[in-house]
Amino acid sequence: MTDTIRPRSFAHVVYRTYRFEQMLQWYVTVFGGHVQYQNPVIAFVTYDDEHHRVALLNLGILKGESQDRVPRGQPGVDHVAYGFQSLTELIAKYAELKARGVLPYWCIHHGVTVSIYYADPDGNQMEFQADCFTTNDDANGFMNGPHFETNPIGVEFDPEVYLARLNMGTAEADLLPRREHLPVSDIRGTLMG
Repeated sequence: MTDTIRPRSFAHVVYRTYRFEQMLQWYVTVFGGHVQYQNPVIAFVTYDDEHHRVALLNLGILKGESQDRVPRGQPGVDHVAYGFQSLTELIAKYAELKARGVLPYWCIHHGVTVSIYYADPDGNQMEFQADCFTTNDDANGFMNGPHFETNPIGVEFDPEVYLARLNMGTAEADLLPRREHLPVSDIRGTLMG
């Protein structure tokens, strides 16, 4: 088999639930974790030095929007995430998969990570991500800051633009800060669609 870029870590799992508070308490209790960030729609829990290991989506809030806006509105696993060593490696993986006919369904800069989402032939979803901060303290600071509170989901990006800029010699550090002027138009709809 030819060389392929592989993830360096399993990063987190996201669950959809109608029992938001119960699930949140369960994960905190069972893993000895703590809530890193929470609003009525989403919560992030960590139990180690990673910025989050479990995320919970509150279907009770999201379902209220309308059935057609929440097509994956059943409780269960939303997606699993895998971490790559760097943004350069993540974008190289994107290019590798594109050359093999595998395209993402969503590319979003969360602020804590730059993430590219894929679905397998059965529709199971996965996130490939690269961290934006060199320390978890910095990532946690961002998650507890005003930009994340205003937009905890992030801003969409075009991986072709990142690929071109990296190939032109743009430093990764110049692409890692999240640009707030490009908000996702409908966070809930995009998140669940």
